[in-house]
Amino acid sequence: MKGIKMMTATLMKIHTAKGDIEIQLYPQDAPKTVENFATLASEGYYNGLTFHRVEPGFVIQGGDPNGNGTGGHSIFGDTFEDELNPNTQSYKDGYKEGVVAMANRGPNTNGSQFFIMLADTPLPHAYTIFGKVVRGLDVVHKIAVGDKMISVTIEK
Repeated sequence: MKGIKMMTATLMKIHTAKGDIEIQLYPQDAPKTVENFATLASEGYYNGLTFHRVEPGFVIQGGDPNGNGTGGHSIFGDTFEDELNPNTQSYKDGYKEGVVAMANRGPNTNGSQFFIMLADTPLPHAYTIFGKVVRGLDVVHKIAVGDKMISVTIEK
């Protein structure tokens, strides 16, 4: 799958030793972000990477090939721009438990790192939301620093 097919991907699974995390993707809200994530996943980019950051009651974060929050890139080169549209439902809903968003180093610095919210948190709208956990939230809460993503697959 490339291009338009990746932009319309709607479901992905993160397979871990603690169980599977199923995520509904939001291609209508963040098409470029979904394309980036789905393409990287289909190429096996995330396979074997760790969750390098766990903040209890806040977030888990992964997607860095360096395993420490300093690495990663996008399919568009180094980084790509935010997709923060105040007219989308995901933007209006904000950073609730189970929300999946891009981690960044400031405006328009999205690469491959992402985070999953462990609780409803009033963050500023600075992180592109591109999905939500629909199954396996209990697994998300069990993730510890160093736990691996065995594989990340696009289901449809």
